[in-house]
Amino acid sequence: MTQQELLAIKQRFGIMGQSPLLNRDIEIAVQVARTDLSVLITGESGVGKEHFPKIIHAYSARKHGAYFAVNCGAIPEGTIDSELFGHEKGAFTDAKAEHKGYFEIADGGTLFLDEVGELPLQTQVRLLRVLETGEFLRMGSSTVRKTNVRVVAATNLNMRQAIEDGRFREDLYYRLNTVEIRVPALRERKEDIPLLFRKFAVDFCTRYQMPPLSLSEEATRLLQHCYWRGNIRQLKNLAEQIAVIEMDHQISADTLRKYLPKEENQQGIVLRNPAQEQTKDYSHEIGILYNMVMQNKKDLEELKSRLTHRDTVIPEFRDSKIAPTVIQTPADDEPWENGEVIEDERPAEQPQAPASLEDTNRELMREALERSGGNRKVAAAQLGISERTLYRKIKEYGL
Repeated sequence: MTQQELLAIKQRFGIMGQSPLLNRDIEIAVQVARTDLSVLITGESGVGKEHFPKIIHAYSARKHGAYFAVNCGAIPEGTIDSELFGHEKGAFTDAKAEHKGYFEIADGGTLFLDEVGELPLQTQVRLLRVLETGEFLRMGSSTVRKTNVRVVAATNLNMRQAIEDGRFREDLYYRLNTVEIRVPALRERKEDIPLLFRKFAVDFCTRYQMPPLSLSEEATRLLQHCYWRGNIRQLKNLAEQIAVIEMDHQISADTLRKYLPKEENQQGIVLRNPAQEQTKDYSHEIGILYNMVMQNKKDLEELKSRLTHRDTVIPEFRDSKIAPTVIQTPADDEPWENGEVIEDERPAEQPQAPASLEDTNRELMREALERSGGNRKVAAAQLGISERTLYRKIKEYGL
């Protein structure tokens, strides 16, 4: 795969970085997409595993079919079988009507099972059967149904240890793990950390109408040599905190240390002598940043146009314990829409005092609740948080 092809894929799916490990994962995802093999994506929490099922779906023959992402760890054990395989009316107390499961409604498409290691053992047996034969039974039914679904699974667990502990079936592991894509941790992509931080900093400074951030050389080296237990998610959170709280946006290593966990300030950080490091050509990263700035400018203009016509209707989710993420695959020349909440980034006409992080979060939640007509499930989905977290924050902020 050429560098131009790799860059096009990264821009389409919102992936940043030039790590050889990351590039190899993308190449494997595109190559395996042409088959119907089951794929297991492994890696620590926060490394960006969710991008690879989208790549596999978009470059497969199923790209015009449905794509569903299901977080197996978020569905209660008592309802997971119903959600995945469906149920008949009267199958249990609350089954007032028949219900199609994800394997049935995703027929002909791709089903992404995130946190697959959290599935109960009974559900693992049913999953193994549908993977091997394409057959399943709804709860409360004796009618065998067929489905043609491509399964991509992901987990942050040590699956070997889970098998030894009796928490995961070995035969299901080998059935899911026909091809494994191991997404590298952020500390294995040190060369990408400054670029990722700058991207997050630009996004948050624009959102909160703050001046741009810049890092000293020592601060940059400090970022690169942290352990990053939370990976990209932790780095993004750090960039948001600094963008909102710091008035001086010339960030030194001493300023940065205030936001790093104590263990990362004291352990696991070894600063190299800059004179001993090899000179690196950053021209490619500069090209990526330029393309991102231009794309953000284009997106901002489009957002301004859309906001002049606020008659958008938010679709109702179907009656289900957990609402699935449904992604319609765009044409090959269109950017990927990943369903993330788009914040109003229009600059204020008059200068305003910077809002605190708590005030900003309160305002975002209030606007989401207004847009959803008070529907907490819809508002939580728009904000990208769980309904439980939204409920707690509503009480905390007095909304």
